[in-house]
Amino acid sequence: MDSDSELLHLIHRANQASEVLAATKGTERSRALQIMSEALSANQDDVLEANTLDLEASREMAVPDLILEWLKLTPERLQSVVRILQRLSELTDPTQQILTTPYQLEQSQTYCQLMPLGAIALIYESFPELGAIAAGLCLRTGNSLILKGGSEASHSNQAIATILQTAIEDAGLPAGCIELIPTDQGDPLRELVTQDAYVNLVIPYGRSSLVQQVIRQATVPVLKTAIGNCYLYWSSSSGLDTTRWMILDSYQSEPDPVNAIEKVLVCRNQDTQALQALWRTLREKGFHLRGDAELVTEFPELVLAEDEDWDRAYLDGTIAFKVVDGLDEAIAWMNRHSSGHADCLVSESYQESRRFATDINSATIYINTSPRFYRNPKRGSPISLGMSNQKGHRRGVITLETLTTLKYVVQGNGV
Repeated sequence: MDSDSELLHLIHRANQASEVLAATKGTERSRALQIMSEALSANQDDVLEANTLDLEASREMAVPDLILEWLKLTPERLQSVVRILQRLSELTDPTQQILTTPYQLEQSQTYCQLMPLGAIALIYESFPELGAIAAGLCLRTGNSLILKGGSEASHSNQAIATILQTAIEDAGLPAGCIELIPTDQGDPLRELVTQDAYVNLVIPYGRSSLVQQVIRQATVPVLKTAIGNCYLYWSSSSGLDTTRWMILDSYQSEPDPVNAIEKVLVCRNQDTQALQALWRTLREKGFHLRGDAELVTEFPELVLAEDEDWDRAYLDGTIAFKVVDGLDEAIAWMNRHSSGHADCLVSESYQESRRFATDINSATIYINTSPRFYRNPKRGSPISLGMSNQKGHRRGVITLETLTTLKYVVQGNGV
């Protein structure tokens, strides 16, 4: 078969596997997740060896440092994925949840049930362990998964996929539950994202250029993701310590600082000494600082931020500062320029906090707390794949429930 035929066969196989998964019991999928967790842990050295090949090839091809950082696996990163799969195996089946609904008919009872979406495609660059996390989330929710990784991670992605496919088969489930599109099939992106008869959702994950490319080409529903270009408004009512902590802690997500604060809007009457103290701390931590024209005029040591900087993510430890006249201007600026998935406020004013929470057009709002992103937070909080900034299918943190849909059941008494 030619490459197009092979791709279509792979997509059809994943679609058929999704039908099998939807009919399996939650206990069967829990067992499969447990086997996947154990297999990945037992074969960790094989994954790390494959990752070394990817890193060596990428360095020879002068792949950007940012992508190399996303690509590099460590035993700690892999063990984190093992723990996520283990935890997913212990969770109750989300597709058995029954929800109430305001939609009611006379002499009938109506309820909702969460259902699998079907076949989900993850298109991602670097982040080889993200394929395993997505596989765990999809299996837990009864969905099959098609992985389309970047060529820079081809060996790592293949090693992880092979381990998980073998584990799936050992658990008695079809191998098509997890499919990996080989990187030697040319550019199958357009073919994949237009298979709306067989693929139910596409999730692009990586730089904005990748996400926008998928959105332009897809006929399959797309769940947008976003990384970086999060804003913080530093009100004059708040001091330095909380602001400094929020910025620094937002960069502690590993391996990708999803909710990193890259733009800081400063109230015009903010204390200058506090601002300079913040800059000293950030420089000591290795950050690169930029400023708007007004700040650069007063503080020439800052690099001038270009007009397009305010709309894009840096993803390289750069933070830009801009002076605004107050909360109203800060809100208007964020709504126009931020990525819209996580924006922040530091303020001691209740009125400012309420205005910010109400008027900011972002998926998640953080007030006087760090926006740091956790894929596997403390027990009781959901496991997350990433953050979505769209207003479509689902918005905010991408969790198990994000990968489900609703089925309405209306039951009457026959009259």
